[in-house]
Amino acid sequence: MMSGSWDGNNDPGSQSDDSLLFERLHIEPIYDAFVCPLTKQVMRDPVTSENGQTFEREAIEKWFKECKESGRKLVCPLTLRELKSAELNPSLALRNTIEEWTARNEAAQLDMARRSLNTAGPEKEALMALRYVQHICRRSRSNKHIVRSAGLIPMVVDMLKSSSRKVRCRALETLRIVVEGDDENKELLAEGDTVRTVVKFLSHELSKEREEAVSLLYELSTSETLCEKIGSVNGSILILVGMTSSKSEDVSTVEKADKTLENLEKYENNVRQMAENGRLQPLLTHLLEGPPETKLSMAGILGELVLDNDVKVFVARTVGSSLIDIMKSGNMQSREAALKALNQISSCEPSAKVLLEAGILSPLVNDLFAVGPHLLPTRLKEISATILASVVNSGEDFDMIPLGPDDQTLVSEDIVHKLLHLISNTGPAIECKLLQVLVGLAISPTTVLSLVSAIKSSGATISLVQFIEAPQKDLRLASIKLLQNLSPHMGPELADALRGSVGQLSSLVKVISENIGITEEQAAAVGLLADLPERDLGLTRQLLDEGAFVMAISKVIAIRQGEIRGTRFVTPFLEGLMKIVARVTYVLADEPDAVALCRDQNLAALFIELLQTNGLDTVQMVSAIALENLSLESKNLTKLPEVPEPTFCASFFSCFSKPPDTSGLCRIHRGKCSLKETFCLYEGQAVLKLVALLDHTNVNVVEAALAALCTVIDDGVDIEQGVTVLCEAEGVKPILEVLLEKRTDNLRRRAVWAVERLLRTEDIAYEVSGDQNLSTALVDAFQHGDYRTRQIAERALKHVDKIPNFSGIFPNMG
Repeated sequence: MMSGSWDGNNDPGSQSDDSLLFERLHIEPIYDAFVCPLTKQVMRDPVTSENGQTFEREAIEKWFKECKESGRKLVCPLTLRELKSAELNPSLALRNTIEEWTARNEAAQLDMARRSLNTAGPEKEALMALRYVQHICRRSRSNKHIVRSAGLIPMVVDMLKSSSRKVRCRALETLRIVVEGDDENKELLAEGDTVRTVVKFLSHELSKEREEAVSLLYELSTSETLCEKIGSVNGSILILVGMTSSKSEDVSTVEKADKTLENLEKYENNVRQMAENGRLQPLLTHLLEGPPETKLSMAGILGELVLDNDVKVFVARTVGSSLIDIMKSGNMQSREAALKALNQISSCEPSAKVLLEAGILSPLVNDLFAVGPHLLPTRLKEISATILASVVNSGEDFDMIPLGPDDQTLVSEDIVHKLLHLISNTGPAIECKLLQVLVGLAISPTTVLSLVSAIKSSGATISLVQFIEAPQKDLRLASIKLLQNLSPHMGPELADALRGSVGQLSSLVKVISENIGITEEQAAAVGLLADLPERDLGLTRQLLDEGAFVMAISKVIAIRQGEIRGTRFVTPFLEGLMKIVARVTYVLADEPDAVALCRDQNLAALFIELLQTNGLDTVQMVSAIALENLSLESKNLTKLPEVPEPTFCASFFSCFSKPPDTSGLCRIHRGKCSLKETFCLYEGQAVLKLVALLDHTNVNVVEAALAALCTVIDDGVDIEQGVTVLCEAEGVKPILEVLLEKRTDNLRRRAVWAVERLLRTEDIAYEVSGDQNLSTALVDAFQHGDYRTRQIAERALKHVDKIPNFSGIFPNMG
């Protein structure tokens, strides 16, 4: 007989242990006739052999089978006497008696379990009670109905609140066993907050509770009703998705989490949550294989997701073609969902290229240009334009991708004209995206010339310039970026449009002058102005009137002094500012205000300082070019000393005349010079800094520096003194080396000119006359240069006696 409580010393750990233990814990005694002599356990299906012995059917049939397979005689396992037949007769009366006895004992044991399932009770009793519930449910499926009818399921659920981790784990395990294969028990568990409680155990990292909770949720997820319930618990899908990708979880736990998610895919809302948390495959599978309404729903979800770029590429490869098909042939609702999804996945370069390969370009353009019944509403045209802008900015060669059967491309004149027409006749949102399309086409060297030709033939330049004044920042930015990309190819047309319009130039200057750090819009605006023809006097005068140069100079100084912090646009912004400021030096001879500005702002000193901005080649090059322009004007600005009128005696006798006072005069310009007033490079000590740039790795910087140095030995100055200044700055050898390197034709032409001037000095000519490399370089220029270069090279060779100077023999033929 069993006592009034569970034996606290017994805590079985396996199913076989449970059977042995719980068969010993009976309210009524076990009769010997109930026990199978082979299994030593209470029989469930007793049968009698021909000799009257009773056994468990399964056990005796196994015995008979072993006898037959081993070739032995058929004998009774108890008496070992031979049997004539293996025929077995069911012992119905004994079976009924055993079942009645079992039912009475199980009822009593269930009642005891009910009393022991108490969170306040002893842990060992609770563990034993839970194990008994597992045992009885495992014995037969019908017992699960008994457990439910006895009201034990809510009691087991309450044990999840126990302070004992062991009890909580066993309660989770018990619930899993109770609901396995029993839909009614699952529905009962779906009531209240039980599912939410189970989900909470998932947050217990690397614990037995977590493993048991996953196993239980897997069983529950086989019920459609509970699939929705599990997915509705906040965080459940997120945790399960995280577990499937965990490297530290038990393999079986990961598999159970994965299978649970597979079951949860039955509900669209669960699929949405999985996609939002990085498990996209269910959504993509539904989109590819589901019925039309499911495809529509999945496309709608995809259009709302925020995806990483790598994921966008995967999605584009998986469902890009399907989405394009929906976009082309579906109803308006389906087309909208597909467009939104395509918009989401096209926004990075690699995925945009995948969509291009899938054939997205033609239907996109058709949607934008469609009229009549196929006309897209404005909101969808905006999405189409956005996708087109994304794919165009992917860097592909759009002059090679056909649009339709007539071999047109995106840069065909007719297509560009249609795009320009749309830009002029739609709202700001679509205008902005279509301008971005043109920006992408203008970036590519393979399409920009075709685009420029189409814009010129359409007469749309003025219309494009007008967008500079758009109040919408995105629209204004797109237009300025487009014009910046076009300016190297249609600078005169853009300069004319800016000069002839009212407000656009002012708007550009205003954008640049804003004190908000350095934005992409400011960098683009600076780049646009920087690339316009620098010798356009009218544009420069207008910029002077706008105060653009003073503003640009102040920005340059602020950047140099660290008042404007560096951003990713700081370098192009500074380079563009320098080009804008430098353009004032191209009109010095024609514009007195330009000279005044250079003096007031002491621009020559600024350019000399910027020669030393290592790492900013463009800034160094532009500074050297500007110094060349300023230095060329020095001879016109230098004040020559006044020579007094000779006296009567001095006109007849030179001994009475006084030589002019040369103290304080510039050696090169022979007058009163200064860096600030006459832009004299010698007075500004710039020669040494320019010479230092002659060994620069960037040939454009070298050419600009050499051009500036050439102004000190140019016509109109004291060439002999200029050469002396170059000698003092140790510039002769670097200039000769520039000629020897022969990096570009322009640089060789400039170097030949400079070397010829240097060789006019006998000492230099004598010193280098034996340099065979120099002679070879001059001969090469003499043989292969243009007409002007050959003439100069010939004179240089005469200086070093490599070509006879016939002028001394035939003076009249000089």
